[in-house]
Amino acid sequence: MNFYFEASKVLDRLDSKQGSIKSILAGLPENSRARTAALVIETLKYKGALTEVINASKLLNEEKKITTLNLALVLVHDLLLSRGIQAGDGPVKQAILRHKTRLRGELQRIKIKRGAKADHELANNGDERAARIPRYVRVNTCLWTTQDAIRHYQEKGFKLSSPFSSDKAFARDDHIPDLLSFNPQCQFHDDICYTSGKIILQDKASCFPSTVLAPPAKEDSVVIDATAAPGNKTSHLSALMANKGKLYAFERDQRRFRTLKTMLNKAGCKNVEPVNMDFLTVDPINSKYAKATHILLDPSCSGSGIVNRLDYLLESEENEEAEELQSRLNKLASFQLMMIRHAMKFPTVQKIVYSTCSVHAIENERVVSQALKTEEAIKGCFKLAPRTQILPTWHRRGREEDMDFTGDAESLIRCSPGEDATNGFFVSCFIRAQITRSMEVRIKRKQGSTASGSAKHKKRRKDREADVNL
Repeated sequence: MNFYFEASKVLDRLDSKQGSIKSILAGLPENSRARTAALVIETLKYKGALTEVINASKLLNEEKKITTLNLALVLVHDLLLSRGIQAGDGPVKQAILRHKTRLRGELQRIKIKRGAKADHELANNGDERAARIPRYVRVNTCLWTTQDAIRHYQEKGFKLSSPFSSDKAFARDDHIPDLLSFNPQCQFHDDICYTSGKIILQDKASCFPSTVLAPPAKEDSVVIDATAAPGNKTSHLSALMANKGKLYAFERDQRRFRTLKTMLNKAGCKNVEPVNMDFLTVDPINSKYAKATHILLDPSCSGSGIVNRLDYLLESEENEEAEELQSRLNKLASFQLMMIRHAMKFPTVQKIVYSTCSVHAIENERVVSQALKTEEAIKGCFKLAPRTQILPTWHRRGREEDMDFTGDAESLIRCSPGEDATNGFFVSCFIRAQITRSMEVRIKRKQGSTASGSAKHKKRRKDREADVNL
């Protein structure tokens, strides 16, 4: 029965907006994750119909052992739509079984009401934009080559073609060298290449941050992934570094940290040192991390760009009160800016990539614009990398109207859900500029008012001290 309690807790966390489906499921224990995820997802698909069944049967009113709607949902799902409740004959199971006939009767009534001939017709089939996104598979070059992967799938009957041309078609991506795209209906969870870590299921847009950061594949490289779990981007960085140098992967949540370590071990990432620590608490001048030259920042965000096969099952932001949504976005933006400012304090960092899976300018262009005006950016001489260094052939760039300076939007990447065959995404890249005489003048001007105020304060203090000595 613990399995059902675990699944109901996942639904509770989703209801309270503690994270996306993917992030919450990623934090589950490895040995029960697949089973729990399957029940959660299937329950969400039928949530509307199952809730109606439970309410009509008055189950929660009559059975005090069934303490929450979410616990009832997962139990009734398995009773009515699966192979039955997979648990011993305890009091909770018996509480459900006492209403078995009534529950089945209410399900049949709903099917007649909706004109459904089969149970599967009651399912929510989701966001139509998800059907236009291929199933992306990143080849883990820590373990084999992309050419080996292509030959492997060709031997299994797949043909190089448009992934939408047939269920046995796949293609090599135009922007990410080690990314393959398959038909959206393709499943890989039982594929030996997936279970052995040779392939990573990762959306194309999610591959952009590591590709843009482009960490050097050298033995003396020092790179930081500031928010690493569940580990997709970390393993991508490790592959791009050819398993050389040192990659510090920070994750503050202990459960997600365990997931991160498991994934990195399966992916054969030998140059990664996972660190169970909040990146914001890391001392930038700590000798262990101060030599970092490249930092990846993919902090918590609203997740508003995600339209994949999981997240459409939840209520969208459209149903959230405008004031509540704005408050949540403001808090996220403040945290995101704090992360960028902290990364800029590392003394030898040359490149910082900041990304989100959000479509909101307040988390994207506006955070970047604010970051460029901070003390850390001015003192560190950080600017946006030019378009030539940030996937120049990608067509969709930032929103000019949300940037402070004309032309800066060209340095940003956006992905539009449903239009770019990806989930919604945003990527920016800060680089440390070489200090020129003209830059020194601009820096001094920006710092002038603060410095002037400080100098006047010091002079007044010296005058007071002189008066006392007299």
